[in-house]
Amino acid sequence: MQILVTGATGFVGSHLVDILLERGHEVTALGRSRRHPREDHPQLNYISTDTTLPGAWQEAVAASDACINLAGASIFQRWTARTKAVIRDSRILTTRNLVAAIPNDGPRFLFSASGIGYYGDRGEETLTESAEAGSDFLARLGIEWEAEAEAAGRKGVRVVCGRLGVVLHQDGGAMAKMIPAFKLGLGGPLGSGRQWFPWIHLNDLVDAILFLMDDPGSEGAFNFCAPEPVTNRMLAQALGRALNRPAFMPAPTLFMKAALGEFSSVLLGSQKATPERLRQSGFEFRYPTLPQALEAILG
Repeated sequence: MQILVTGATGFVGSHLVDILLERGHEVTALGRSRRHPREDHPQLNYISTDTTLPGAWQEAVAASDACINLAGASIFQRWTARTKAVIRDSRILTTRNLVAAIPNDGPRFLFSASGIGYYGDRGEETLTESAEAGSDFLARLGIEWEAEAEAAGRKGVRVVCGRLGVVLHQDGGAMAKMIPAFKLGLGGPLGSGRQWFPWIHLNDLVDAILFLMDDPGSEGAFNFCAPEPVTNRMLAQALGRALNRPAFMPAPTLFMKAALGEFSSVLLGSQKATPERLRQSGFEFRYPTLPQALEAILG
């Protein structure tokens, strides 16, 4: 297949491109970096571009059998009016431009990333894909982001929106920030530690995208999180045990709000999400439990 990937130099996108190339696909990779680590691969065409702007990159969309849309600036930073605009535009404008470039006889499948923040802070409520959206910044962003992707359905495209939990892997993401602190004995729960922490191993995330791409009956929203949810305190304790380090240095709620501002709501909010639709579709997780994922990550 000829597959186009936006956000192809990011944490998830670069790993996905590797897997697609290993499986023999032809890949058009789009990213803002000047170079791609695999750009010498004979089956990779890398385009360095700003996908928030219309441009020549859109010509590659029509030649693709499927599109995987992973573009988006990191939310893991202090939010200002400027950074929130960048977070929004990198997702909304990229998706809008991607969909606009799809001709009526173009790609038949679009996977577009979304976020588990779609649900907002929901405490102890179990969240399947049928749960209502929240009302905070990330929830409103998720609603708008998915609506832009779903517009491709009017062109006959099968659209899947993946509401991603926190992605765990040894090569980056949350683990790259957490492991050094725990090794120094400075790890612990955030805030009360009672908030639910939706997570997924990077390999399961990529496997699920490709599983849904190959399943003609799959469309709509899917929660991309492991089937065994954990609280933030359970995560801290499990990581401490895996590293043989203490995990009792909490980050108080008031301190986090003062230090991180509105972004602290991402770390202190609770989403007890479950991957109901993935399980119903027959997808099997390689790492369904946190100990299994940490064993793979930490060796």
